[in-house]
Amino acid sequence: MSGWVQVAGLGGPGNDALVTDEVRTALAEATDVVGYIPPYVRRVAPRPGLTLHETDNRVELERAAHALEMANEGKRVVVVSSGDPGVFAMASALFEALEAGGPADWLDLDIRILPGITAMLAAAAQLGAPLGGHDFCAINLSDNLKPWSLIEKRLRLAAQAGFAMAFYNPRSKSRPHQFGKALDILRAECGGGDCLISFARDVTKPGQTLRTVPPLSEATEEMADMRTVVIVATATRGASDDTSTRRARFQWSDRANAESHPHATEQCVPAPGGGGRSSRLVCPTRAQPPAWPARRCRPRSSQR
Repeated sequence: MSGWVQVAGLGGPGNDALVTDEVRTALAEATDVVGYIPPYVRRVAPRPGLTLHETDNRVELERAAHALEMANEGKRVVVVSSGDPGVFAMASALFEALEAGGPADWLDLDIRILPGITAMLAAAAQLGAPLGGHDFCAINLSDNLKPWSLIEKRLRLAAQAGFAMAFYNPRSKSRPHQFGKALDILRAECGGGDCLISFARDVTKPGQTLRTVPPLSEATEEMADMRTVVIVATATRGASDDTSTRRARFQWSDRANAESHPHATEQCVPAPGGGGRSSRLVCPTRAQPPAWPARRCRPRSSQR
């Protein structure tokens, strides 16, 4: 049988239930799995006939070339990433390795990219609807592959345009202060009082935490790390009516805050005299604690 390479996302940031059937089939047929050691390769169960190749985080091109070499030898290779392999992951590295040169036979290999659920979308689903109803963008805040000046420019332009934004790799031990600079840019360009920012850490994993900070001025760089996806909802610029923007933000804030409360699964109803999606919500099985904001819990059913 001729060899092939398939680049797959392992079900979002960490929940095996989100792995697609297409990816499961590829893993079942593979002779070799290649990927970064702790978060990806070790999520694949060992079995007879399968070889797991663990590599370091910063050798993407070497990892991709190794996969192509094995496929050219007739092996069935899956390159594993988290989330969607085309979003800040291994799909681009594989094609970059092809472009960098190699045996002409590599160009005849059966290469497929298997889509998955990227962390941005998994986080948005947990938070409510921070990206719904907007144009949005994703920005990788790591300057390993591009200069920080370019990241700053993209941040400013996205904020000026009123995009909802998702940030990957916001802060690491080697880059402890850049996220603080990003927050300063956002405050300057989109107004700290007119934005919500949410921090989704270990999304879909047992230790998941969600934290929404209104206003933006109260956000600090210590709230994010490399296991955090940051989502910013800005006001719609240039629109005569930003009701849809406010609605998305309300849904987002309610869900994120309710998740941390022990009664988060309760069904809530509009308060007496209220109506519509902007009305106050109360939970009938308990009194609202005086310290809570009026809109702290919301119905679980879709409101669209």
